[in-house]
Amino acid sequence: MRLLFSCLFLVSFFNAFSQDVKPEVKPVVKIDSLYREDQFYFSVTYNLLMNGPTGLKQDKFSAGLSAGFLRDMPINKTRTIAIAAGLGLSYQNFYQNLTISKGPTGDLIYGVNDSGQFVSNRYKQYSVDVPIEFRWRNSTYESYKFWRIYSGVKLSYIFSDKSILKDGESTYKISNNKDVNQFQYGVYVSAGYNTWNVYCYYGLNGLFDKSVKTISGESINVKAMNIGLIFYIL
Repeated sequence: MRLLFSCLFLVSFFNAFSQDVKPEVKPVVKIDSLYREDQFYFSVTYNLLMNGPTGLKQDKFSAGLSAGFLRDMPINKTRTIAIAAGLGLSYQNFYQNLTISKGPTGDLIYGVNDSGQFVSNRYKQYSVDVPIEFRWRNSTYESYKFWRIYSGVKLSYIFSDKSILKDGESTYKISNNKDVNQFQYGVYVSAGYNTWNVYCYYGLNGLFDKSVKTISGESINVKAMNIGLIFYIL
């Protein structure tokens, strides 16, 4: 009898213990199917001057930096196609042999000189940018890593520019040159996977006014081209 009561007590104890164990409740993760790829961007480029006068050459490494924010606006149900617009800042630097100096009356003199005729020569500019682009990507609302091709136009306003020429005898510093086209526009494309993407921009109008000519009478219709990498950060 004692053995029987002991067995009944143990069975009752284990039943009571098993009833106190509650199943683990996993939190429900809500997935946003109406996601947008709003992004901060940062680019590093090598700058080229295209369509320049005869003899135009570049030396050293002409670098460019830009950063800003893009607002994403999907236009299809799967949100793989979108339009984006943004705002950013750019710094562009050019080392080349297109020299700008001042004459006795203060007029600007443009020339294309051999590198042996000056010690250093550079042109730099700062601008506010408004990129507007068409976007394709194979993204999903479950993954932030995807392939992309973004292409569009960039409108820029140059709010500061400066050229510095050292010819061994004098130093010419020209700030906010009146001959520089303050409003710039061009086309660009970026493509890649996840954060890393190649980038290329080509200016459609010249850096300088069409009326500007070198000493030899050639028009200075140089256009900017930037090639490098652009990084997108959510």
